[in-house]
Amino acid sequence: MTGPTKDFWEERFATGNTPWDRGASSPQLAAWLRAGLLKPCRILVPGCGSGYEVVDLALAGFEVTGLDYADKAIARTHRNLKKAGVNATLIQADVLAWEPDRPFEAIYEQTCLCALYPDQWRDYADRLHRWLVPGGRLFALFMQWLRDGAAEGSIQGPPYHCDINAMRAMFPEPSWAWEKPPYPRTTHPAGLAEIAVVLERR
Repeated sequence: MTGPTKDFWEERFATGNTPWDRGASSPQLAAWLRAGLLKPCRILVPGCGSGYEVVDLALAGFEVTGLDYADKAIARTHRNLKKAGVNATLIQADVLAWEPDRPFEAIYEQTCLCALYPDQWRDYADRLHRWLVPGGRLFALFMQWLRDGAAEGSIQGPPYHCDINAMRAMFPEPSWAWEKPPYPRTTHPAGLAEIAVVLERR
């Protein structure tokens, strides 16, 4: 398979080589919660990593499912849940092979799409659509990290740059309802940035 393998991610979590990990939830999650855009419901967090969002959503009364490829990521999330004294469903699985037993009302997408090789994006986007109930919402943070090699066509990552035009192609209307720009931009201590978009599944 082209792109990062399970062993790649296991090694990253085993060695602590996780520069995307800010040590806490993205401030954008708190902003969505404060604004009332994200209310307690059955929610999926694919590529949950250390599980900060899984914990904070559980603390806020959500029925949370955390999904990750790496066993060590799931173990981290389990430890963080235990420390916080809350529960969530944790699943170790390949996001491109797994299927839920029933759809979710919301999905929090932050670090999964940008971790997948771009050839896999179309498959993943179709799965997200299938995993949501009609009218369900995708709370997406699209990674913005355009490297110098992009001008010559190089595909560099992970994380892979999620150009907003490519995202419109992956999540097209009328299958998804897009809010109008401009979109909030969240910065990261590692020098990265993410564009926050809420999409409604049609």
